[in-house]
Amino acid sequence: MRTRSTMGMHAVKPMRLAGVVLAAAAAVTLAGCVVGGDPVGTWQQQPAPATGDVPQLVLETGGGLSGTDGCNIFGGAWTGSGRTVEFENVMGTLIACEDVDDWLRDAAGATVEGDTLKVVDASGAAIGELHRVG
Repeated sequence: MRTRSTMGMHAVKPMRLAGVVLAAAAAVTLAGCVVGGDPVGTWQQQPAPATGDVPQLVLETGGGLSGTDGCNIFGGAWTGSGRTVEFENVMGTLIACEDVDDWLRDAAGATVEGDTLKVVDASGAAIGELHRVG
């Protein structure tokens, strides 16, 4: 009898361990689904404007940013806390471009909501949205 109970306990322990491992794996997987998310990546206006000049913003891992309003290019830095990011020291070209909406030039920060980056100006007013493409 003693052998059976010992065998039974040994047989249950791996099953319990497997359950704990599966639960931990599920928790890690679901953590990536939380609304908000990592701001690092490439963000674009979708659908693209009729002119085909697509506003784009790239937020790099090291805190650098670059982008275009569809005509002018710009670069600078970003910092973040949670799902909110602030843009700093942004400089860019000032080419006069016909039929290009330069709303992205006024970006001061943004909030990540899933695969959408909601962009705001210095007053905190919403000025546009970009969508994750990479």
